[in-house]
Amino acid sequence: MNPKLIANSKCIIGEGPIWNPLDQMLYWCDIQNGTIFRLNSSNGTFEKFFERNGFIGGFTIQRNGNLLLFMEHGKIAELQNKKLHYIIDNIPGEENNRFNDVIADPKGRVLCGTMSKNTANCNQNGTLYLLETDGSIKPIINKLSISNGMGFNLKGNLLYHTDSLEKTIYKYQYYVSNGTLKNRTIFVKTNNSKSLPDGMTIDKYDHIWSANWDGSNLYRYSPNGEKILEINFPVKKVSSLTFGGSNYSDIFVTTATNGNSEAEEGKGAGGIFQINANIKGKTEYLSNISLQK
Repeated sequence: MNPKLIANSKCIIGEGPIWNPLDQMLYWCDIQNGTIFRLNSSNGTFEKFFERNGFIGGFTIQRNGNLLLFMEHGKIAELQNKKLHYIIDNIPGEENNRFNDVIADPKGRVLCGTMSKNTANCNQNGTLYLLETDGSIKPIINKLSISNGMGFNLKGNLLYHTDSLEKTIYKYQYYVSNGTLKNRTIFVKTNNSKSLPDGMTIDKYDHIWSANWDGSNLYRYSPNGEKILEINFPVKKVSSLTFGGSNYSDIFVTTATNGNSEAEEGKGAGGIFQINANIKGKTEYLSNISLQK
């Protein structure tokens, strides 16, 4: 499982990779530069798909094929024909924050977390929200440091959620019928003083994969929290990952430079790496959020 650099996109913060089952392409964003990239893995070419003046903290793929973007100050908009159509233009209390990581649930809702735009001031400023399919939004977890990677198990009744500065991945019972969380437990608490758990995904076998920011690696955990695999990278800031390809046995991994040089961060930092695995992933849920009239 040797990571191979396949798209040298040189992102400041490459994040949010999603394999789009509708067009069979990989999408990811550079949060800091407000850019979404798209990769055609069949021929290895990638392009800037969309760019804005501001942040893009995360996005989902809608059932209608459009992208749903989560930005600064609580802004949420659907991207239609390269134009933004806003669902929410601000959330009170999020004036100094931005969205950071998001995931659609089995019903098409979106769980979307925030953090401070100033990374030196992330002390419990974050919130995890539930965006309903009608475009309404409500907080479901408060006082987070950096709301980060999330994933659902195969049944969709367990949610894993990362709070990076707490160095913890939590596990919740998730009730798809109404989008509520209950029975929080600690799934994994990492103890590395130099690195943080970042983005994550879950494979077909309900094993949890977590990217390690400043740790130069990915971890794979069994459902009981045992670390069973470590994959090392030539770059420091491994930020997130997703499964994709024709049979979901390719792992696509985003990385970051955080504004530093390649000499500091490692060769290929800020690019997309691919791992050809004998492990299969699963399709991420598509969001189904309506534009408010």
